[in-house]
Amino acid sequence: MAVARVTKIIGASKKSWHDAVNEAVKRANKTLRNLTGIHLLEQKAHIEKGKIAEYRATIEVTFILED
Repeated sequence: MAVARVTKIIGASKKSWHDAVNEAVKRANKTLRNLTGIHLLEQKAHIEKGKIAEYRATIEVTFILED
């Protein structure tokens, strides 16, 4: 029987929300093993001078715990 854990991560990008999600997953994959899925919780953006300067995506990452 597998046991999973879920952790919340925020990714950021100057390009898009999609890229922010990919950055979060890429970073999570460096330190967490056995990633199985994500859940997109929230999309936000930082605005400077009337334009989006940074996209932010909050995700939950699910991974299987090792024995």
